[in-house]
Amino acid sequence: MRQPCPASAERTTQRLPAAANEAVDLASRLGELRCRYAGLSGAALLRPLIEHEFCGRLAVVSSFGAESAALLTLVAEIDRGVPVLFLDTGRLFGETLRYRRRLVAALDLTDVRTFRPQPQELAASDAEGVLWLTNPDRCCAVRKVLPLARALHGFAAWVSGRKRYQGAVRATLPIFEADDAGRIKINPLADWSHAQIEEVLVARNLPRHPLVDAGYLSIGCAPCSDRAHSGEDPRTGRWRGRVKNERGIHLNLQPRCAP
Repeated sequence: MRQPCPASAERTTQRLPAAANEAVDLASRLGELRCRYAGLSGAALLRPLIEHEFCGRLAVVSSFGAESAALLTLVAEIDRGVPVLFLDTGRLFGETLRYRRRLVAALDLTDVRTFRPQPQELAASDAEGVLWLTNPDRCCAVRKVLPLARALHGFAAWVSGRKRYQGAVRATLPIFEADDAGRIKINPLADWSHAQIEEVLVARNLPRHPLVDAGYLSIGCAPCSDRAHSGEDPRTGRWRGRVKNERGIHLNLQPRCAP
């Protein structure tokens, strides 16, 4: 059962009328968090953020992919009722959907919320269902970015499972950052190594995504995920042969959407 937030967590951030003042306020908040929690990561960072800093106003965004179990178990050990937001794009592997059910049961997560693209948006942008082939950025926008913007409505902060060792634009990933809708975005495993992730998975005997053994080290939508070859960066299997290396939700959450 979720415990009441301590009095210290009841402080809310007042939205200032001017966009410039909001930006200054957000930058100040980021600086405050980075100073206060410098040197912390993993569960040591998540606990004060979940229980105090953003109590009741924080969500975890999870793809239930290759390494998702590590972050989710750290969260569940603190509070199984933290909202977990899952994007069902309509193009996921069946293995991912079955793995999500298995992992939710194993961790006894009590507030997993599934969000899907709206039918009218798909009809307007991807009526034939092959937008991933002709315009993958637009496909991600319709199937991931817009649904996530709606999913995050009302939250002050959200947690991502990205790590620096995943390479490309993630190589300089900060622990705290801001999204373009004015929320705090937290990457508590940013400075973790693959060995640390494995340690969590093994120590807790967590179920693995079945596609990992088949060579899929980064798992998203089926048409845009491929096996990673030996020695390759884990994310090279995503959008193979294209310049694209991020799905969009970590780059842009505009436009701001109503729930």
